[in-house]
Amino acid sequence: MTKAPRIASCFARLKAAGQTGLVAYLPVGYPTLQETPALVSAVIEGGASIVELGVPFSDPLADGATIQRATAQALGQGVRLADCLEVAARTRDRHPGVPLVFMGYYNTFLSYGLESFCDDAAQAGADGAIVVDLPPEEADAFRDCSAAAGLDLIFLLAPTSTEARIKKVASVAQGFIYCVSVSGVTGARAALPEYLPAFVAGVRAQTRLPLAIGFGVSLPEHVQAIGRFAEAAVVGSALVDVIDRSQPGERASGLRAFVAGLVGVSTAKSRGDN
Repeated sequence: MTKAPRIASCFARLKAAGQTGLVAYLPVGYPTLQETPALVSAVIEGGASIVELGVPFSDPLADGATIQRATAQALGQGVRLADCLEVAARTRDRHPGVPLVFMGYYNTFLSYGLESFCDDAAQAGADGAIVVDLPPEEADAFRDCSAAAGLDLIFLLAPTSTEARIKKVASVAQGFIYCVSVSGVTGARAALPEYLPAFVAGVRAQTRLPLAIGFGVSLPEHVQAIGRFAEAAVVGSALVDVIDRSQPGERASGLRAFVAGLVGVSTAKSRGDN
């Protein structure tokens, strides 16, 4: 199965424009499933280049307190993977050019059925998947299904990753590589670690794929700093914080303005829709 390579096209546009991409993570079903499509549209309208749709999971080992709480609330409302697929389909109809990536944990996809998930995700208009707890050594079955469906399987690397592990991930990664900025969990932080450029340089030496930096990104200066040595910044917990401090009727506008501030564009400008 083939489809338009939206992720590759997105990074090509960013490179041509000299822009740093913003990958926006939103947990599906938080604060409610009914609000999620509007919140996804808001981050796109604010200037997000790629959207990660967070699939709620009971044991999100890589996530800090903010996302843990959000996904627990979504699970408590009965949100399941089928609902996430529906959100993707609705978003694809409204935003045909923006890459959509599912981000979750392996057991959720395995329980659904790997082949069924990949086929249904592609049908919904998704472009890839990030499986946080799936190491490349155990990813063959998922890679086969995702490749058959035309999805990119995106891997993560951490500052503690050895050169051998970096080479292994670089040999199988698709779309982009997600570089975790800290040896810890997700959550907004005041500053990026000083070792980050050297870590990213080590990954860069092994791949030509775009690199996205996540965990702890929450400020415009973080995005600006990341743009000096990587193609994109990933923000997640900070978006949940915006939702939490906004009134129910102002959540979408709050997200739109916050993302626009991160990427430095007008809230009237939306990228990737043409």
